[in-house]
Amino acid sequence: MKKNEAIDLARKEEMDLVLMVPHANPPVTKIVDFTKFLYEEKKKASSAKSKSRKTDIKELRLGPTTGGGDIQRFVKRAKDFIDDGDKVKITVKMKGREAMFPEVAVDKIKTIEKELIDVAKMENEPKRAGNIIWAIFVGK
Repeated sequence: MKKNEAIDLARKEEMDLVLMVPHANPPVTKIVDFTKFLYEEKKKASSAKSKSRKTDIKELRLGPTTGGGDIQRFVKRAKDFIDDGDKVKITVKMKGREAMFPEVAVDKIKTIEKELIDVAKMENEPKRAGNIIWAIFVGK
């Protein structure tokens, strides 16, 4: 329908002519009550915002001497967090002379990476910050 006809029809119904898709050929318009239209758009945006979930980073701390059973517990917890949509930060904190052997801490992180390979991947290589070595895992 022509633009003038659409405007006349909207005035006759005491409503507004709203441009929905300006880049279409011909442009798509709709006859609606503009205040009601704005309210519904705001409501849609609000519900979309409330449904979206911000990903958190959950941190699991262990030491370079942590045993195999405890590592399995950490892996199970990490899988639960990743299934919930969170990122998992594995932190290995070294104390005293343990800091002289950072490869032990990296090996712990690599062990956890092998256990999580089916559900997560390492975001980047393990990083060292002082006496702490850490890595972040994200779901696939």
